[in-house]
Amino acid sequence: MKINHHYLNLEDSYLFSTIARKVTEFQKANPTADVIRLGIGDVTKPLCSAVINELHAAVDEMGNAKTFKGYGPEQGYGFIKSAVLDYYKANNIELAEDEIFISDGAKSDLGNILDIFHKDNTVLIPDPVYPVYVDTNIMAGRNILFINANMDNQFLPLPSEHTKADIIYLCSPNNPTGAVYNKQQLKIWVDFALENNAVILFDAAYEAFISDSSLPRSIFEIEGAKKCAIEFCSLSKTAGFTGTRCGYTIVSNELVYEGVSLNKLWLRRQTTKFNGVPYIVQKAAAAVFSEEGQKQAKEAIAYYKQNAKTIAETLKELGVWYVGGENSPYIWLKCPNDMASWDFFDFLLEKANVVGTPGSGFGKNGEGFFRLTAFGDKDRTIEAMKRIKEILK
Repeated sequence: MKINHHYLNLEDSYLFSTIARKVTEFQKANPTADVIRLGIGDVTKPLCSAVINELHAAVDEMGNAKTFKGYGPEQGYGFIKSAVLDYYKANNIELAEDEIFISDGAKSDLGNILDIFHKDNTVLIPDPVYPVYVDTNIMAGRNILFINANMDNQFLPLPSEHTKADIIYLCSPNNPTGAVYNKQQLKIWVDFALENNAVILFDAAYEAFISDSSLPRSIFEIEGAKKCAIEFCSLSKTAGFTGTRCGYTIVSNELVYEGVSLNKLWLRRQTTKFNGVPYIVQKAAAAVFSEEGQKQAKEAIAYYKQNAKTIAETLKELGVWYVGGENSPYIWLKCPNDMASWDFFDFLLEKANVVGTPGSGFGKNGEGFFRLTAFGDKDRTIEAMKRIKEILK
């Protein structure tokens, strides 16, 4: 028996585990400190009433023999797939119902989708980046190339004539930087993928935070994308499903490589390795797409976006360089006085009792940068910015 030795190439500790350990140690040494967390990207607003009402109703159904549900379709019930289809249609994107796969969140599918690709494919990943893209490919032993995201390109890298890739990861609005690609920039990526027989894995988990109508919320707004892109979406941040778990992945019927439909491969993978999202969760998720559910979800998003505005305005007042915050819940800032990312983490924690995320945890190009999130309480965010202003002004 042999282990998968590729796991030994992973970092010893997941980024947020390290942060949690350092914060715990600080609080043990400073038990009276009032620590404000603006680091991990978890939501704080509860599920909206439209979701809760449907969740309760679905639980009651499961207690009645006439309405009880056992195994459901692995790719999702028709009622939620229809709701997702209508959501895209409202944004002028036409999909077929069999192109929609309901999942337990974008994170799972972003890793699991690799099952349908050959191990010899070269993967292109922006740096800095959400660690899951890198780690899941390290686990599989794939060759990973990085494309530099930096201040010069506003953390929105584009391919050049020297770029090589079979699988391309893109995230917009981006985690961790909060930067958002415009339509012209995404068209460059789509054209590159079509010309090079590559596939784009497009993470659109934060699309609902985009308020600028000129910015694309889906890669399928770009001509040709259905022939080269898979889109991953999540209700975690848009509707508070971080603990409830539900998302969806769009695999177009037009995606054909080596004469084989990727849609059919993904369907086969899911029906073999996945038993589907619980019925009660799918009923709750479908409520997100109702008229009342959309209204309530937008209210929560507006709350977080106000927090982002508070953070951005403070940084602007201090003269600190940053991106994000306007069409994203993340603010990516340059550490003042050329401090290293973990040094700035320790400085904020010790001097302001505020927790953020060191940019170096997202890749080498993240060194010297720092991520703050807008998912906290409004008053606590205001207090955190007041403290930061005091120690940096």
